[in-house]
Amino acid sequence: MSNDVTQDFDPSSSGVAIVTPKSDEKKSAALHKKAAKKERPPMETPMPPANSWAMWRRGLDWPTVLWIGLMHVVALSAPFFFNWQAVVVFVVLSFATGSLGVCMGYHRLLTHGSFQTYKPIRWTLAFLGQLSGEGSALTWVANHRKHHAYSDKDGDPHSPRHGKWWAHMFWFMPNLGQKWHKEVLSRYAPDMMKDRVMVLLHKMFLPSHFILGVILFAVGYFGTAFGMGGENAVWYGTSMVVWGLALRMIYVMHITWLVNSATHLWGYRTYETTDDSRNNWVVGFLAFGEGWHNNHHAYQRVASQGHKWWEVDMTYWVILLMEKTGLAWNVVRLKDIPKGTKPA
Repeated sequence: MSNDVTQDFDPSSSGVAIVTPKSDEKKSAALHKKAAKKERPPMETPMPPANSWAMWRRGLDWPTVLWIGLMHVVALSAPFFFNWQAVVVFVVLSFATGSLGVCMGYHRLLTHGSFQTYKPIRWTLAFLGQLSGEGSALTWVANHRKHHAYSDKDGDPHSPRHGKWWAHMFWFMPNLGQKWHKEVLSRYAPDMMKDRVMVLLHKMFLPSHFILGVILFAVGYFGTAFGMGGENAVWYGTSMVVWGLALRMIYVMHITWLVNSATHLWGYRTYETTDDSRNNWVVGFLAFGEGWHNNHHAYQRVASQGHKWWEVDMTYWVILLMEKTGLAWNVVRLKDIPKGTKPA
């Protein structure tokens, strides 16, 4: 990608930064000025204040609560099904669904457009992302764009200002209604809604986990070539499901949820952003580089979230590898941001 770029913000409701050639700088400046003057109208579907009694009184989103609760309960049985084959599956799928799926696919590619790639790779990353259990690409991207539009202000889906545990995992549990969810998708992810494959993946969110569960059980049950199966076939099959599905999902969920909670509470600030974002080295390590959150909030489209040499970002390493092999291009780097551009 050429260094001759300028940064602008889409005046539509998404609030997602876009990079345009400097030859269009005047046009971009005009759009930016227009966007700054235009106040974002409230959503048509009214919603009570975050984490308020009025919101909880609407009831729980029971399918989501039961799904997340069930995975936590199943994950507790992991010590009783320990074997090294299951640990390997846990590690591989944690990286595939967490780093590649959520951090690179959902976040940097689909939400912010930090790089470009081929459509089959976009769809593959979206599929891996939904196997994390954090919702489909449509819902994840829409909620995250809304988060950036209102970061740590009224309207932010998961700000710690409304409660630490609310930001970490309670924010998606109230029953907000189908009308509200559809409006969030159409308002914050209209580009994603036009992609038929993404819509199909959205509909296949829950079935895809059952399919993965069957595959994992089959690997353990019939995997004699890997030291499994045999007389303990059922035990090995169950261990693959417990470690490769439930425990792995809970691990990936919580380390990425820490980005919503911990990195808006604890850590250091390199940039003076308009929100509470922090750089947290513990989350940075656990969440595949996503913990350098103040860096990210400052310049959201930059592919690397580690802006100093010691801020390790393994997800960015994969993006660079993809770029080297021709699988990714237009990778947005920190040097591509025009000098003097204020942090968001």
